[in-house]
Amino acid sequence: MTSEKFTVSGSQLVEKVKQIIHEGNIRRVRLLHDGRVVLEIPLSIGAPAAAIGILAAPVLAALAAFAALVTECTVEVEKLEE
Repeated sequence: MTSEKFTVSGSQLVEKVKQIIHEGNIRRVRLLHDGRVVLEIPLSIGAPAAAIGILAAPVLAALAAFAALVTECTVEVEKLEE
């Protein structure tokens, strides 16, 4: 399993998470702020379309609300090795 980290502004957070999940082979997405895990989204589905379906209204609303409160945060992505 590999791990990647991206630092994004609050305004770009929701779009970046959607983009990461759409790429597929994602096991988990963690949202970090000041070194603390704020939100963890486990994804055990390989199909990107199904994974985006999971991130429907409630999780996207939580991401958007958090993004409005911060200027910058880190997105940590665990990818499945192919």
